[in-house]
Amino acid sequence: MWVHYLWQFLSATTDKKSSPKVIFWFTLSLTFAALYSILALQQVFRGEYVVQDDARQHVFWMRRFLDPELFPQDLIADYFQSVSPLGYTTVYKLMAGVGIDPIWFSKLLPVILGLITTGYCFGVCLQLLPVPMAGFIASLLLNQSLWMQDDLGSATPRAFLYPLFFMFLYYLLKKSSVLVNLSLALIGLFYPSFVFIAVGILVLRLWDWESWQPRLSSNRHDYLLCATGIGVALLVLLPYALSSSEFGPVITVAEARTLPEFEAGGRASFFHDDKFWRFWFSARNSGIRLSLNPASLGASFLLFMIPLYPRQFPLVKQVNREVRLLLQILVCSLIMFFIAHALLFKLHLPSRYTMHSLRIVLPLAAALALTLILDGLLYAGLNKKRSLLAVVIVAIISTVTVFYPSLFWQKYFPNPGYRIGTVSPLYEFFQQQPKDILIASLAEEVNNLPVFSQRSILVGSEYAIPYHIGYYRPFRRRVFELIQAQYSQDLADVSNFIQKYDIDFWVLEQGTFTAKYIADLRWFREFPPTQDALANLTQGITPALSKVIDKCSVYETGRFTVLQADCILKTPPN
Repeated sequence: MWVHYLWQFLSATTDKKSSPKVIFWFTLSLTFAALYSILALQQVFRGEYVVQDDARQHVFWMRRFLDPELFPQDLIADYFQSVSPLGYTTVYKLMAGVGIDPIWFSKLLPVILGLITTGYCFGVCLQLLPVPMAGFIASLLLNQSLWMQDDLGSATPRAFLYPLFFMFLYYLLKKSSVLVNLSLALIGLFYPSFVFIAVGILVLRLWDWESWQPRLSSNRHDYLLCATGIGVALLVLLPYALSSSEFGPVITVAEARTLPEFEAGGRASFFHDDKFWRFWFSARNSGIRLSLNPASLGASFLLFMIPLYPRQFPLVKQVNREVRLLLQILVCSLIMFFIAHALLFKLHLPSRYTMHSLRIVLPLAAALALTLILDGLLYAGLNKKRSLLAVVIVAIISTVTVFYPSLFWQKYFPNPGYRIGTVSPLYEFFQQQPKDILIASLAEEVNNLPVFSQRSILVGSEYAIPYHIGYYRPFRRRVFELIQAQYSQDLADVSNFIQKYDIDFWVLEQGTFTAKYIADLRWFREFPPTQDALANLTQGITPALSKVIDKCSVYETGRFTVLQADCILKTPPN
């Protein structure tokens, strides 16, 4: 008898949003979302100098909203400001308007976005299968998946995609035209490329299948929604299409193939000509990027088989035919994936059209499949001979699903990609310098100076984004000339470089003038001048800059030495 009560508690359907079961499972969903967020907050607020990896690119420049004197005539800051979507920029600008620091806000924002995403995910799943437990499983798996990656934790435009796209799906299922178009507009303002997938879904919904034959929908609402959706999409995308970026045009495939940055292992690794599977399926930028973390997402593939056995899985009859929406998302994503490959780099990176879609679809599909399986097991357990076995299997599946991060990812969950600054004295030294200084360095630590010191740098590996020629050509030229100057035998070359770019400080890392240092730094190995510098150091040729360290050093901390550029200029070449 107790198996019967358990069966009713877990898999009973409901049409009332305010029913006790819906409230219970929805509250539990928000609880887990909040718990994962708290674990992330413990990481990001454990020290003063902690920041999400991609926030170093997309958020640092927003401190201009608090202090317009920061990053003057800064190529890097200007570029990342130019590529930031309007809605994304506006949110941070509004927060800065009331005195909230953008970096601090970026640490808290994932919590808010995660809770909104959880709410809409629960609602979407409940409309596909009116079983509250399914909504809990979907939101649980979604949150586990998101916190195993760095998308939500980044607080960058892609973090906004998840709540906004789930909002779009929710109101689409609710047939609310106004809110569908509103969410579509918001997607365009925060993550424009996904507008194509949203509109594609509206177009696909004009077609239906009957006896495996396609036929046009007879529902007038579908046509009206599709027409208004296309209109909204054109309105939000038109400014992007008509505006001319000072950093354009987008790099061509031909030019990208000439740059080592796009080769395997490069900063923007894309071309893997000798690895077909990697190129099309697993590569970060070119592949579909199917990920089954947490492992429970693998249950999503069973959703295609379970309907074949309605006697064993009686709850399958309650699955709404709108479950086709999951397939429509995948179809549109794959279409855009191949279009992005055909128009390479004009629609940014192909993987962006599938990796996010899969992270949305798989938790929903897995939740439906697991709910049907658990219901089927308990249904079979109504037979007293099978009750114990059924309950044991249900307990195992439930435990693994709920506690997967604790069981298998304990040391790595959550994994939002936070970076910890370890040279606080260096950050504080530059904070005390004038706001218009420019710092030159090849050290990896220089990537942290814009966000922790609020000072401009000449180049940094974190900012070597090669997709817009107007930005990357001068950026790459800076790197070439910095390497040549730093390892030149002639101090005149160093002085000319300082004068050309108006450098104020030069940061050197311990061991900078050794061959091993160059060989170990992966990023600028991609640049030809590195080989010349390596050859000279191997032959024992001493760079001129190394001879002025004692004279021009103005600050030393740990493994870093800061040289004053004016001192170098005043030093005689001999």
